[in-house]
Amino acid sequence: MPQPLNSKESSLFRTVVRNYEDKQYKKGIKAADQILKKNPKHGDTLAMKALIMNSQGKTEEAFALGKVALQCDMKSHVCWHVYGLLYRAAKNFEEAIKAYKFALKLEPDSSQIQRDLALLQVQMRDYQGYLVSRRQMLTQRSHIRQNWTALAVALHLNGELSEAEGVLTTYEGTLKNPPSKTDFENSEAVMYKNSLIAEQGDTQKALDHLESAAKHNLDRLAVLELRAQYLAQLGQKEEAAKAYRTLIDRNSEYKTYYDGDEFRDAADKYLNRMLDKGVPSTFANLKHLYSNSSKKNILPVIVQQYIDSDKSAANDEPKRNGDTSKGASAAYYFLAQHYNYYLSRDLDAALENIEKAIELEPDSVDFHLTKARIWKHYGNTQKASEIMEQARTLDTRDRHINTKAAKYQLRNDETEAAIKTMGMFTRAETVGGPLADLHDMQCMWFLTEDGQSYARQGKLGLALKRFTSVYNVFDVWQEDQFDFHSFSLRKGQIRAYVDMMRWEDHLRDHPFFSRAALSAVGIYLNIHDKPLSNGTNGIGDANGDDAAERKKAAKKARKEAQKAEREAAAKKNEPNKSTKEGDGEAKKKDDDPDGVKLAATTEPMTDAMKFLAPLLQFSPKSIDAQIAGFEVYIRRKKYLLALKCLLAAAALGKEHPKVHEQIVRFKLAMEKDMESVPPKSLEIIKSEFKLLPESTSLSQFNDEYLKKHQDSVQSTLSALRVRRLLAPDTATRCEKDVAAVIKLPSITFEEAREALELLRSWQSSEAASFKSSAAAKWPKATVFSSLT
Repeated sequence: MPQPLNSKESSLFRTVVRNYEDKQYKKGIKAADQILKKNPKHGDTLAMKALIMNSQGKTEEAFALGKVALQCDMKSHVCWHVYGLLYRAAKNFEEAIKAYKFALKLEPDSSQIQRDLALLQVQMRDYQGYLVSRRQMLTQRSHIRQNWTALAVALHLNGELSEAEGVLTTYEGTLKNPPSKTDFENSEAVMYKNSLIAEQGDTQKALDHLESAAKHNLDRLAVLELRAQYLAQLGQKEEAAKAYRTLIDRNSEYKTYYDGDEFRDAADKYLNRMLDKGVPSTFANLKHLYSNSSKKNILPVIVQQYIDSDKSAANDEPKRNGDTSKGASAAYYFLAQHYNYYLSRDLDAALENIEKAIELEPDSVDFHLTKARIWKHYGNTQKASEIMEQARTLDTRDRHINTKAAKYQLRNDETEAAIKTMGMFTRAETVGGPLADLHDMQCMWFLTEDGQSYARQGKLGLALKRFTSVYNVFDVWQEDQFDFHSFSLRKGQIRAYVDMMRWEDHLRDHPFFSRAALSAVGIYLNIHDKPLSNGTNGIGDANGDDAAERKKAAKKARKEAQKAEREAAAKKNEPNKSTKEGDGEAKKKDDDPDGVKLAATTEPMTDAMKFLAPLLQFSPKSIDAQIAGFEVYIRRKKYLLALKCLLAAAALGKEHPKVHEQIVRFKLAMEKDMESVPPKSLEIIKSEFKLLPESTSLSQFNDEYLKKHQDSVQSTLSALRVRRLLAPDTATRCEKDVAAVIKLPSITFEEAREALELLRSWQSSEAASFKSSAAAKWPKATVFSSLT
């Protein structure tokens, strides 16, 4: 047993222990030496000094002193405990356990020794020993909940699940008052008990316990997840689906909620049933699963197995169009859609499968529609339009396929054909024909697509005419709410009225408006930058027309605009005249049907603001809107507003290629026009423009950006534009670098077209060879052959 000390030295010994616990090792050594000065063979003090020395990194000396301590007092539990601690520090756990057991024999009631022993036992996976230790600790201190939980864990680890559950149940029975609902420890204990029940295989009991004891558990997520799991295991599919839907609503990004061990079997049964019936929407129903790569890979394998088996032909149900290969054609159709989908794109495989499907079922509208989509993705708008027209002729009463055919014609710049196609479903009696009816019907997708087609053709007046029509539609919607302010209140339809008001508040952040507005702003920017061709309403300056031709076109445009103005002035004091066609309704005459006056504007940036202002107000999180805002304001020399747009765009995506360009251009503009900027504005600009490191030159900034994004085509092109802007003498090198992007593995034909247009805008000699390389890389695409 420990050697006795007088009161003063006993106090000093307690100081040694406290110094060790507080990591005040020097003080501890000093206090121990004071005791040992009078009691040089006091085992406990020698042991504590050894422990402190070990903490100081003097391992060998500590072990030596620890042995001396044991020799001085073999019956001291402190000496044995310390000896065990030294071995534990040296990671010799077997010897440490032996020492702890010796210490525990000498001091059976020591909770500290018992705890250290138990920790080493579980570390060594000595579950039997750990269980004995935990039973003893519970016996000694049964009032501590932690000891009950620890014993349950010991039983659990030892494979005694039922006994572990029983320990927790026994503890619950000792409670005089129910625990607080905010008691985290109890909350965790309840969930742990539930896991024990489930692990024993009694899923129904686990579910019952979960819905009773864990009803108000603090870990709501765990409760929801377990409930969904238990319901699925019990075969209660409807309830399980609801439970998982709740989880998905909480966290739609957590893929585990979508996964199931039986997914392949379930998918196989579903696909076989749907393919047997030839359901066209099978792929559309499943493509949301493609965000999960494993499921994306499983589905086509199942479909291919379906094709390879005889099952697709062994179907006795009535066939579409009398075809006996309905299952096979549906399977090929699925695979065609799979390989055409952007997450699993392989256009050659898609085309091969859709051809097989059409061979089996040549009159299927859906199959031809998908084939047209595949050719669209190839970049062949002409072939896509032709095939979509074939699909339309297979069912001339289908408005959907009629609309698709018109859209594909517009994408191929067949504007007159598209109007004729749409005219099959417009009112014949409408004055002005199909186009007027489409305006009346507020068919914004057509107006937008038509405008963008005219823009591609260089017919800027007609393009602006269409985009202005879209703008006017939203104006009509804005005005239409007026009557509802009194009507809704009078009729008591308050909720509907409030909903309408909130909808109107965000009217112009609608994608239809954004698309048309951004396109219109782009045209006005083009008109501003190339004023000599701004009113041609025909082919613009994209192909490098000479100055004489451009001046001639501009003169013609001005004459047309002046004529339109004279006609408008002559009719100013006359009542509005109207015209009638057949028995149709009266319509006011449009004094600018081709948009000549719109394209002949002398203030394109002012006109652009009509479209830009609503974009910036209602779509502030659109990086495209902020980029467009910068382009307009920098040309108007509204530098504070340009900076505001630039900062907003940079906050949305500082690495965006256009944002990178605009940072450099803003810096150059400020250096050039600094004297014209008011002092107060200049001060604000200097304090807010922090997008460029002060110590970095523009060339270095651009080179670093190019190096960082050398695998991105868009970023590379932007950096090369900037390089040519900063150093015109590097033009030849920049042209060669632009031409080199064709070698980047990630390049798409759209990006290649942008690169070709850039080379042509620079009148580069590299353009011809680049076009040839692009045509060879995408032989099915027509976008390069159309750029003459």
